[in-house]
Amino acid sequence: MELLLPNPANSTPLTTLGFLDRAATAYGDSPSIVYNNVSYTWLQTHCRCLQMASSLTSLGIQRGQVVSVVAPNVPSMYELQFSVPMSGAVLNNINTRLDAHTLSILLQHSESKLVFVDHHSSSLVLEAISLFPRNTKHPQLILIDDEMVSSGSKSTSSTSHFLDHYEGILEDGDPKFKYG
Repeated sequence: MELLLPNPANSTPLTTLGFLDRAATAYGDSPSIVYNNVSYTWLQTHCRCLQMASSLTSLGIQRGQVVSVVAPNVPSMYELQFSVPMSGAVLNNINTRLDAHTLSILLQHSESKLVFVDHHSSSLVLEAISLFPRNTKHPQLILIDDEMVSSGSKSTSSTSHFLDHYEGILEDGDPKFKYG
C-alpha cells in the first residue's frame, strides 16, 4: 500500500500553468488557437504568454495585484488566462454585457491596477471609469484589437486614455521569462 501514497509520479497538481507547459512540450507543433486568419501552436502560445507575463511585471504589476479583462473570447483573452497567473497577479474576467455603473463598481472593488479592454468595449469602460469618485486612482488601460491583428492591418485610431495596445505590450516582453 505504501507504493500508492501520493508522489510526483502519480499525484501532480493540475493547474492551468502546468497544462500550458505540458502542452507546449508534448504538442508544441499542434494548433492551440485558430481565430480568423490567426493561428498559433502550443509552443507559440506558450512563448506569447511568457512575453505578456514579462511585460506585466515590467509595467509594475506585482504578485497579488488585480488585472482585469473586459473582452469576448478572442486570442488575447485566451492568452491572458495564462499570462496573468504567470506574472503572479490575480485575473479578473469581467462580463462584456454589464452596464457602465456595474462595471465601475467591479473595477473599484477589485482595485484593478490594469484593465485590458476589447476595442468594442472601450466606450463602456471609459464611461465606467468616468463614474469613479474624484480621488480614486484609475487603472491603466490597454486596448485589445484582435480583429486588427487577424486582418494584418495597423491600428489608426489611438486614444489618449490607453497606455498601449495588446500587441505593443506583448512585443516588449521576454519569451524566456521565468515565473514561479
